[in-house]
Amino acid sequence: MGAVPRPEVLAAFEGAKGFMPVDEGLALYAAAVEAGRLGLPLLEVGTYCGRSTVLLADAARAAGVGALTVDHHRGSEEQQPGWDYHDPETVDPEIGLMDTLPAFRRTLFRAGLEEHVIALVGRSPQIARIWNSPLGLVFVDGGHTDEHATADYEGWAPHVAEGGLLVIHDVFPDPEDEFTGQAPYRVYVRALGSGAFTEVSVTGSLRVLRRTGAGI
Repeated sequence: MGAVPRPEVLAAFEGAKGFMPVDEGLALYAAAVEAGRLGLPLLEVGTYCGRSTVLLADAARAAGVGALTVDHHRGSEEQQPGWDYHDPETVDPEIGLMDTLPAFRRTLFRAGLEEHVIALVGRSPQIARIWNSPLGLVFVDGGHTDEHATADYEGWAPHVAEGGLLVIHDVFPDPEDEFTGQAPYRVYVRALGSGAFTEVSVTGSLRVLRRTGAGI
């Protein structure tokens, strides 16, 4: 069995807004702990309200490395008004747009992990273009269209260090899940087909891949 978070960290994860089930969260945490041994930062694409960030931050804290999370905090496609995953509480009443940044900050505060996370507020491709350091782990959990999932993969996967981990969430092979998981599934298939990554584990819709080759 892999590493497990402390009870208070798991409670903070479960108490935060978000969509990741506990078994997938535990798999993510175990991957983050393993990747932390490389001594390199752990990076997440798709913060939302910080549910999974709590797990990455605690693993990074224990390893003495940085945890970074990338999001524009305006919500992805399926979280907009009129969609099943929309939460009206995340809408800024003054401007009428989603703003998950305050909820994210509250999540980290309640978990006691504010000092262990660097929040990169902006669009993933723009930040990826100026990033030039190797990463021990990249967790892709951003937008679920082909455009956004592909941009996240192309922008961040090349920065995963040899032996590091690429973790992809919401991988659903069934075509009926076109909007919620087919784009991440296609990215997952592409990663395996590149020869750069080897599958390590499967937990629900979470896939953990290890960087074992040069091509992306």
